[in-house]
Amino acid sequence: MLYLILAIVSSMLVSVCMRLSEGKAKNNISMLAMNYAMCTILSLALAGSIDLFPKADGLGFALGLGLVSGAMYLGSFMLLQWNIRVNGVVLPATFMKLGVIVPTLTSILAFGEVPRAAQIAGIVLAIIAIVLIQLEKGSARAKNALGLVILLIAGGSTDVLSKIYEQLGSSALSDQYLFYTFFVALALCALLAVVRRQKLTVSDIAFGLLVGVPNYFSARFLLLSLGAVPAVIAYPTYSVGTIVLITLVGRAVFREKLSRRQILAMGVILAALILLNL
Repeated sequence: MLYLILAIVSSMLVSVCMRLSEGKAKNNISMLAMNYAMCTILSLALAGSIDLFPKADGLGFALGLGLVSGAMYLGSFMLLQWNIRVNGVVLPATFMKLGVIVPTLTSILAFGEVPRAAQIAGIVLAIIAIVLIQLEKGSARAKNALGLVILLIAGGSTDVLSKIYEQLGSSALSDQYLFYTFFVALALCALLAVVRRQKLTVSDIAFGLLVGVPNYFSARFLLLSLGAVPAVIAYPTYSVGTIVLITLVGRAVFREKLSRRQILAMGVILAALILLNL
């Protein structure tokens, strides 16, 4: 459970760093590339004398899944951007959060993790809470519903890959898997920045590197938590727990006011977290 808590805290810090970058970082793709650069550096530094291509069983699987994972990281981000342009901010954010349904169902259907009745109730409450808090800004109408569904599936599938590696990959190669993931994301993001002719400013570098630190640890701790906590508990807890911390930090640090809907959502989340961990 400690790893899961650390993953939630790290995920919250990613949002805080992104909030701090608003109005300061000039080029979003360039900043994202620097974020993945920091993740790549950390995956090397914290692994110590890591052999990037060891002669060990499971290397092909770690490399292949890392390539897919890195591509999906960037793909999900691009889908989110496109959906925001087409459908506004509220609905894409909601569907991205609801992507937690995908790894949860995958864990039940593919890996046989059967939740108890209380945990099922917790999952349902978690989904309700996400909808409540994400739709706070008012009514929104989708102009492209298919794009939102694809975003939900893509965002959730990215999380599924962590569970797949935890189940089928070699734990001895987990550092290599994370390195492959972030290096591929970095390479693709850098290529996209060049194609779009985005310049690299000092603020892009600074905030990108800042975001990269908690982003790396959120991925690392989530992967570690899946070895100790069933995914049907870990993913919903990770999602709604992050929302709670972001809301509390927003209130304490950025002086954001909580509406009645948000307060209600916090209560629903608390109930969901209790049920998930019974």
